[in-house]
Amino acid sequence: MLARLYPILDIDLLAARSLDIASVAVDWRAAGATLVQYRNKQGTAREMLHDAALLRELFPAGGDVRLIFNDRPDLALLTSFDGVHVGQSDVSAEDARKIVGSTRWVGVSTNSAEQVVEADQTSCDYIAYGPIFPTASKLHPDPTVGLIGLKAARARTAKPLVAIGGITRKNCRSVLDAGADSLAVISDLLPVGHNGNADVDVENPRRLAEEFLALLG
Repeated sequence: MLARLYPILDIDLLAARSLDIASVAVDWRAAGATLVQYRNKQGTAREMLHDAALLRELFPAGGDVRLIFNDRPDLALLTSFDGVHVGQSDVSAEDARKIVGSTRWVGVSTNSAEQVVEADQTSCDYIAYGPIFPTASKLHPDPTVGLIGLKAARARTAKPLVAIGGITRKNCRSVLDAGADSLAVISDLLPVGHNGNADVDVENPRRLAEEFLALLG
Protein backbone atom coordinates (compact mmCIF):
# COMPACT_ATOMS: atom_id res chain seq x y z
CA MET A 1 0.00 0.00 0.00
CA LEU A 2 1.27 3.43 -0.95
CA ALA A 3 2.04 5.76 1.97
CA ARG A 4 -0.16 8.83 2.09
CA LEU A 5 2.83 11.16 2.47
CA TYR A 6 5.59 10.85 -0.13
CA PRO A 7 8.40 13.28 0.76
CA ILE A 8 10.93 14.15 -1.93
CA LEU A 9 14.54 14.97 -1.03
CA ASP A 10 15.30 17.54 -3.71
CA ILE A 11 19.02 18.23 -3.52
CA ASP A 12 18.83 21.67 -5.16
CA LEU A 13 16.21 22.87 -2.69
CA LEU A 14 18.08 21.42 0.27
CA ALA A 15 21.18 23.34 -0.80
CA ALA A 16 19.19 26.54 -1.33
CA ARG A 17 17.85 26.30 2.22
CA SER A 18 21.18 25.19 3.74
CA LEU A 19 19.75 21.86 4.88
CA ASP A 20 21.59 18.57 5.33
CA ILE A 21 20.20 15.55 3.49
CA ALA A 22 20.83 13.12 6.33
CA SER A 23 19.28 15.24 9.08
CA VAL A 24 16.19 15.99 6.98
CA ALA A 25 15.70 12.33 6.10
CA VAL A 26 16.08 11.27 9.73
CA ASP A 27 13.63 13.97 10.84
CA TRP A 28 11.03 12.83 8.32
CA ARG A 29 11.38 9.23 9.44
CA ALA A 30 11.07 10.24 13.09
CA ALA A 31 7.79 11.93 12.17
CA GLY A 32 6.48 8.72 10.60
CA ALA A 33 7.35 8.98 6.89
CA THR A 34 7.97 5.57 5.30
CA LEU A 35 8.39 6.46 1.62
CA VAL A 36 11.12 8.88 0.44
CA GLN A 37 12.30 9.83 -3.04
CA TYR A 38 15.83 11.05 -3.75
CA ARG A 39 15.93 13.64 -6.55
CA ASN A 40 19.12 15.21 -7.86
CA LYS A 41 18.70 16.89 -11.24
CA GLN A 42 22.10 18.59 -11.44
CA GLY A 43 24.49 16.24 -9.66
CA THR A 44 27.04 13.87 -11.11
CA ALA A 45 26.67 10.12 -10.88
CA ARG A 46 29.43 10.13 -8.25
CA GLU A 47 27.49 12.65 -6.13
CA MET A 48 24.27 10.68 -6.50
CA LEU A 49 25.97 7.45 -5.49
CA HIS A 50 27.44 9.16 -2.43
CA ASP A 51 24.04 10.46 -1.34
CA ALA A 52 22.35 7.16 -2.07
CA ALA A 53 24.88 5.22 -0.02
CA LEU A 54 24.29 7.60 2.88
CA LEU A 55 20.52 7.14 2.69
CA ARG A 56 20.80 3.38 2.37
CA GLU A 57 23.03 3.33 5.47
CA LEU A 58 20.47 5.38 7.38
CA PHE A 59 17.61 3.21 6.14
CA PRO A 60 18.83 -0.36 5.50
CA ALA A 61 17.19 -2.50 2.85
CA GLY A 62 14.25 -4.43 4.20
CA GLY A 63 13.55 -1.81 6.85
CA ASP A 64 10.51 0.38 7.30
CA VAL A 65 11.55 3.14 4.88
CA ARG A 66 11.18 2.58 1.14
CA LEU A 67 13.72 4.59 -0.90
CA ILE A 68 12.93 5.63 -4.49
CA PHE A 69 15.57 6.95 -6.91
CA ASN A 70 14.46 9.67 -9.31
CA ASP A 71 15.25 9.27 -13.02
CA ARG A 72 18.00 6.63 -12.79
CA PRO A 73 16.95 2.97 -12.76
CA ASP A 74 20.59 1.94 -13.20
CA LEU A 75 21.63 3.75 -10.03
CA ALA A 76 18.54 2.52 -8.18
CA LEU A 77 19.68 -1.03 -8.91
CA LEU A 78 23.33 -0.32 -8.11
CA THR A 79 22.51 1.26 -4.74
CA SER A 80 19.86 -1.31 -3.75
CA PHE A 81 17.11 1.31 -3.62
CA ASP A 82 13.56 0.03 -3.42
CA GLY A 83 12.42 1.57 -6.67
CA VAL A 84 12.76 4.22 -9.34
CA HIS A 85 10.60 7.09 -10.52
CA VAL A 86 10.79 8.15 -14.16
CA GLY A 87 9.37 11.11 -16.06
CA GLN A 88 8.06 11.47 -19.57
CA SER A 89 11.50 12.45 -20.89
CA ASP A 90 13.35 9.64 -19.07
CA VAL A 91 13.48 5.97 -19.94
CA SER A 92 10.08 4.37 -20.31
CA ALA A 93 8.38 2.58 -17.46
CA GLU A 94 8.90 -0.76 -19.20
CA ASP A 95 12.59 -0.09 -19.83
CA ALA A 96 12.96 0.91 -16.19
CA ARG A 97 11.24 -2.33 -15.22
CA LYS A 98 13.70 -4.34 -17.26
CA ILE A 99 16.57 -2.71 -15.38
CA VAL A 100 15.28 -2.81 -11.79
CA GLY A 101 13.41 -6.11 -12.03
CA SER A 102 10.03 -7.24 -10.83
CA THR A 103 10.42 -6.73 -7.07
CA ARG A 104 11.33 -3.03 -7.05
CA TRP A 105 8.75 -0.30 -7.59
CA VAL A 106 8.50 1.72 -10.77
CA GLY A 107 6.65 5.03 -10.70
CA VAL A 108 5.95 7.26 -13.67
CA SER A 109 5.10 10.97 -13.95
CA THR A 110 2.15 12.15 -16.03
CA ASN A 111 0.62 15.51 -16.89
CA SER A 112 -2.45 14.66 -18.95
CA ALA A 113 -5.32 12.21 -19.07
CA GLU A 114 -3.76 10.61 -22.14
CA GLN A 115 -0.48 10.03 -20.33
CA VAL A 116 -2.35 8.53 -17.39
CA VAL A 117 -4.09 6.05 -19.71
CA GLU A 118 -0.75 5.16 -21.29
CA ALA A 119 0.90 4.68 -17.90
CA ASP A 120 -2.01 2.56 -16.74
CA GLN A 121 -1.22 0.08 -19.50
CA THR A 122 2.37 -0.41 -18.31
CA SER A 123 3.73 -2.47 -15.42
CA CYS A 124 4.36 0.61 -13.28
CA ASP A 125 3.39 0.34 -9.63
CA TYR A 126 2.01 3.86 -9.28
CA ILE A 127 1.26 6.92 -11.40
CA ALA A 128 2.22 10.44 -10.37
CA TYR A 129 0.01 13.21 -11.73
CA GLY A 130 0.57 16.95 -11.69
CA PRO A 131 1.47 19.61 -11.04
CA ILE A 132 -1.81 20.00 -9.21
CA PHE A 133 -1.00 23.57 -8.19
CA PRO A 134 1.73 26.01 -9.30
CA THR A 135 5.15 24.89 -8.11
CA ALA A 136 8.62 26.39 -7.88
CA SER A 137 10.36 23.03 -7.45
CA LYS A 138 11.07 22.71 -11.19
CA LEU A 139 12.70 25.21 -13.52
CA HIS A 140 10.26 24.48 -16.34
CA PRO A 141 7.15 22.88 -14.81
CA ASP A 142 4.35 21.41 -16.87
CA PRO A 143 1.01 23.26 -16.96
CA THR A 144 -1.01 22.86 -13.77
CA VAL A 145 -3.82 20.32 -13.92
CA GLY A 146 -5.82 21.38 -10.87
CA LEU A 147 -8.18 19.33 -8.75
CA ILE A 148 -10.56 18.84 -11.68
CA GLY A 149 -7.75 17.31 -13.68
CA LEU A 150 -6.87 15.09 -10.74
CA LYS A 151 -10.45 13.83 -10.53
CA ALA A 152 -10.34 13.06 -14.25
CA ALA A 153 -7.07 11.18 -13.82
CA ARG A 154 -8.55 9.18 -10.95
CA ALA A 155 -11.34 8.01 -13.24
CA ARG A 156 -8.83 6.69 -15.76
CA THR A 157 -6.76 4.35 -13.61
CA ALA A 158 -7.11 1.92 -10.75
CA LYS A 159 -3.39 2.09 -10.04
CA PRO A 160 -2.25 4.05 -6.98
CA LEU A 161 -2.26 7.76 -7.86
CA VAL A 162 0.33 10.15 -6.46
CA ALA A 163 -0.51 13.85 -6.65
CA ILE A 164 2.41 16.25 -6.96
CA GLY A 165 2.98 19.95 -7.40
CA GLY A 166 2.36 22.82 -5.00
CA ILE A 167 0.85 20.63 -2.29
CA THR A 168 0.88 22.21 1.16
CA ARG A 169 -0.63 21.70 4.58
CA LYS A 170 -3.35 24.17 3.60
CA ASN A 171 -4.54 22.31 0.51
CA CYS A 172 -3.55 18.68 1.14
CA ARG A 173 -6.99 17.51 2.27
CA SER A 174 -8.59 18.81 -0.90
CA VAL A 175 -6.09 16.81 -2.94
CA LEU A 176 -6.93 13.60 -1.08
CA ASP A 177 -10.63 14.32 -1.50
CA ALA A 178 -10.10 14.69 -5.26
CA GLY A 179 -8.88 11.11 -5.49
CA ALA A 180 -5.15 10.97 -4.74
CA ASP A 181 -3.85 7.97 -2.82
CA SER A 182 -0.59 9.67 -1.90
CA LEU A 183 0.82 13.20 -1.87
CA ALA A 184 4.34 13.94 -3.08
CA VAL A 185 5.63 16.98 -1.21
CA ILE A 186 8.89 18.91 -1.49
CA SER A 187 8.91 22.55 -0.45
CA ASP A 188 6.33 22.58 2.33
CA LEU A 189 8.20 19.86 4.22
CA LEU A 190 11.32 22.00 4.50
CA PRO A 191 11.88 25.09 6.68
CA VAL A 192 12.64 28.23 4.74
CA GLY A 193 15.08 29.71 7.27
CA HIS A 194 14.66 31.82 10.34
CA ASN A 195 16.92 34.84 9.81
CA GLY A 196 18.23 34.77 13.35
CA ASN A 197 14.91 34.01 14.99
CA ALA A 198 15.65 32.44 18.38
CA ASP A 199 12.58 30.21 18.07
CA VAL A 200 14.44 28.03 15.58
CA ASP A 201 12.78 24.73 16.52
CA VAL A 202 9.24 25.87 15.76
CA GLU A 203 9.61 24.96 12.08
CA ASN A 204 11.78 21.96 11.28
CA PRO A 205 11.45 18.98 8.93
CA ARG A 206 10.15 16.67 11.65
CA ARG A 207 7.51 19.11 12.86
CA LEU A 208 6.37 19.86 9.31
CA ALA A 209 6.07 16.15 8.45
CA GLU A 210 4.15 15.53 11.68
CA GLU A 211 1.71 18.30 10.78
CA PHE A 212 1.21 16.82 7.31
CA LEU A 213 0.65 13.31 8.63
CA ALA A 214 -1.84 14.56 11.21
CA LEU A 215 -3.81 16.32 8.49
CA LEU A 216 -3.78 13.28 6.22
CA GLY A 217 -5.09 11.00 8.94
